[in-house]
Amino acid sequence: MPDRVLQRAREILKSERGTIRKEWGGRITVCLIYPNHYHVGMSNLGFHTVYGLLNSQPWIACERAFLPTGLELEEVRRRKSSLFSIESQRPLSDFEILAFSISFENDFVNVITILDLARIPFESLQRTPGHPLVLVGGTATFLNPEPLADFVDVFLLGETEEVLLKFMERYQEASQAGTDRAGFFRSLSDLDGAYVPRFYQPRYDKDGCIRDVSVRSPFPQRVERRYVKDINAFATTSVILTPNTEFADMTLLEINRGCPRGCLFCSARLLYRPYRNRSPDTLTRAAKEAIDKGTRIGLTGAAVSDHPDLETLCEFIVARGGKFSLASVRLDNITERLCQSLKTGGVKTVALAPEAGSERLRTLIRKGINEENIFRATEILLKNNLINLRLYFLIGIPSETDEDVEAIVQLTRRIKHRMLQSAKSTHRLGRLTLSINALVPKPATPLQWVPFENVNSLRRKLKLIKNGLKKEANVEVTHDVPKWSYIQSLLSRGDRRVGKILLAVHQNQGDWKRAFQQVNINPDFYVYREKDRREIFPWDFIDHGVSKEWLWEQYVKAVGK
Repeated sequence: MPDRVLQRAREILKSERGTIRKEWGGRITVCLIYPNHYHVGMSNLGFHTVYGLLNSQPWIACERAFLPTGLELEEVRRRKSSLFSIESQRPLSDFEILAFSISFENDFVNVITILDLARIPFESLQRTPGHPLVLVGGTATFLNPEPLADFVDVFLLGETEEVLLKFMERYQEASQAGTDRAGFFRSLSDLDGAYVPRFYQPRYDKDGCIRDVSVRSPFPQRVERRYVKDINAFATTSVILTPNTEFADMTLLEINRGCPRGCLFCSARLLYRPYRNRSPDTLTRAAKEAIDKGTRIGLTGAAVSDHPDLETLCEFIVARGGKFSLASVRLDNITERLCQSLKTGGVKTVALAPEAGSERLRTLIRKGINEENIFRATEILLKNNLINLRLYFLIGIPSETDEDVEAIVQLTRRIKHRMLQSAKSTHRLGRLTLSINALVPKPATPLQWVPFENVNSLRRKLKLIKNGLKKEANVEVTHDVPKWSYIQSLLSRGDRRVGKILLAVHQNQGDWKRAFQQVNINPDFYVYREKDRREIFPWDFIDHGVSKEWLWEQYVKAVGK
């Protein structure tokens, strides 16, 4: 392995607190892999959760690996070295299981890259019993694992705490019994949440749509997405502290799962259904431990500000001298009491999500807030000297017009006006940052039938917003790149055939344009095409606990089909 890469691994280990190292003898060895760079993976609470859960078992030794950064990746490729783990620097091919945790679809191609760097055959059917078993979980695959199906032995669909250890126990039993790999795969047929792609074979019509899926016995037609019924049985917090992440020396603490709201575009309410809040006792214990370690606390969850005891928890933290931050706050949950804790707790910027500039579109996507909520929240924040705001907006919402896009500009100006009025008394003008993202219609939401908006149209709308605000001082517009949102839409709604595109992208070292030219698959088929009501989707085999008919009814009510 190149000296640069080895040295980087050793520097990482020296800077970390909480790293777990185990001897391998007599233990099942797992390399937990985040298919992106170290600083991205170690900022992900789900990754910490899996690492801590596996290492909580004395019979499992779990280490970590990540995608090398640019110069390191070039050196590994040039020397044809094998990728290794952080903890012991052993080659990934030495482990029994490679467990990928995937949060974002745009990391799919990195899975293939890492398998290549580990000198492991890409396709699962090409591997022998001497190769590690490739296991995949994570939010992106709960929605639609199919683009990766040919490369993965087993997917675990559902919350880590509910399904992972059950899988590992099955693996241990099979190993002790001397069961071969094929027999082990068949033994997973009654494990809810386990999806073994080789036993599911999609068949296609001439128009390219899925005709049906052939399922080999004894596997079920639908795989149930698992969830934890009692999240108070444990606290989900950071396991390793490191200065080399977005959340340097911060303990992340999950306070709830799911979402009680009904936003049409959001997958979190179905992915983590039902909505669950952790109890005050569970949260205060976890917060106290973090404060005793001398770290800040990052409160996380899909609906942080909907927790009924959030204000009490924040006051608990600041009363003990702790500092904290939290994810986006719902505009209708901003109160004087919460703002006092935010200020005392060291929060510098408050993130809010109007999502749309016009009342019409906020109603269409069922955001559940109006202009009165927006300006009332702004006044309370400014009154409490919380003067730096980040606003999240979507473009590409169904039926969106230029007037709706212009409404984002006008709403921003009106908020900026209130900031200027406040600055007259405080003599401090805050910063207003807009984060603009293209709406990517996700599986298992009422918008799964909607086409992604044309990339050129999205670029034009971004230009309208930036031009409309370019003369506004202390206003910054940030945005995603529409072509990457296009890729996300392709991967989030693609079927198994899209795996051929992923392989071509890897072989062309990330050049998507060339990959599209080389593979006889039209990506627009998945991205720009409006779906038929009765169309079979690649992800229809996943049971999220809601019917497709119900999703269609919600879609029709909103969009008027």
